[in-house]
Amino acid sequence: MKRYASNFALRMAASCLLTIAISASLVVAPAASQTTPASPTAAPAPSASSGNGAASKATTKSSGAPTAQDIASAKAGGKVWVNTETRVYHKGGRWYGKTKKGKFMTEAEAKAAGYKGAKRD
Repeated sequence: MKRYASNFALRMAASCLLTIAISASLVVAPAASQTTPASPTAAPAPSASSGNGAASKATTKSSGAPTAQDIASAKAGGKVWVNTETRVYHKGGRWYGKTKKGKFMTEAEAKAAGYKGAKRD
């Protein structure tokens, strides 16, 4: 009886590990495909912060989530993150650059476009 119990325990452990490995590979595969489209948008970001004409193009950017480099350069440039779904802008904090749909712009541009400041940042 003890031998059966140990075999059963080993089989269950192996089954669980296999399930976890398969689940992890399914989770990692989409993340890898999402980072590929982000890399072309990461290349224009440094040039957007260097020139005045290019900076206005960066403020209208509304594609996927920004990279950490995009967020750092926008924060250094005094930009706010505008959540285009809720029409609220964030000067910093938890949601700065993290909402699904949004873009960077100056606070004056955000106010002129009718966006409201976040109550909590």
